[in-house]
Amino acid sequence: MQYLKLLRPTHWAKNGFLFIPVFFAGEIFNLHKLLPAFWGFLAFSLAASAVYVINDYKDLEADRAHPVKCNRPLASGAVSKPAALVLFAVCLLAAFSIAWFIKLKFLAVLGAYFIMNVAYTFGLKNVSILDILILAAGFVFRIKCGGIATDIAISEWLVIMVFLLALFLAVAKRRDDVLIKLQSGKDMRKAVKGYNLDFMNVMLAVVSAIIIVAYLMYTLAPETMIRFKTYRLYYTCLFVIAGLLRYLQVTYVESDTGSPTKILYKDRFIQATIVLWILSFYVILYLPTDKSFFQ
Repeated sequence: MQYLKLLRPTHWAKNGFLFIPVFFAGEIFNLHKLLPAFWGFLAFSLAASAVYVINDYKDLEADRAHPVKCNRPLASGAVSKPAALVLFAVCLLAAFSIAWFIKLKFLAVLGAYFIMNVAYTFGLKNVSILDILILAAGFVFRIKCGGIATDIAISEWLVIMVFLLALFLAVAKRRDDVLIKLQSGKDMRKAVKGYNLDFMNVMLAVVSAIIIVAYLMYTLAPETMIRFKTYRLYYTCLFVIAGLLRYLQVTYVESDTGSPTKILYKDRFIQATIVLWILSFYVILYLPTDKSFFQ
């Protein structure tokens, strides 16, 4: 169980972004597209787990001083250092092997993601602002890999929206680190020295506003209407706004933003907005409607 915990399988939900290109292309029921997307998901998950292992190995001493991270398998001593290195090697080899069978371009992008995250682990995460930009870029790599695996072109709108959403979550997570610093007097990570609560609050407000405006522009853009053969996509803005407002409520009122994945798994309101957003997109894109307006 501790070895599985070290791989952080609960964080694999992030890799569901690989299926986004398939969904938006209207190919979610096409097995010829879904199967390579699934293998891509598995490869990316194993690569991400390898990154988590090496990150915990590198931050072993710092994690032991953290009020929450001290319970991680390596920090608590439940998993030994040699065992962690073996697990890292197995995950990385399996990830790159699967990626190679999918497509060489997929392997190249996955390799770039891995290198970026290793650089993040060994120093870049200590650089304020750059640290959250790298975290957000990781999600762009995910949708790129999803597009490569399924031979689906990725629009610039999709890249922008995914990057902004990931940036929002990264800022919220760093804000939680600032709160921990204010409560304990300790810097949980070096990059926190470049942040304070006022700055993080402003960043959250700015990024959330940009997300809403960008999403509205995306749904109302003529090329979007022509591509999806519908003008109704703007209906889905309701769920995007509701989800963002709930996350801001969790952040500002409840001060519980340590892990976006944790919030995703436990917050019923956000879960409901995500499900309703997906259902609304499904109804608009997949159910038969009158397309004569675009013909």
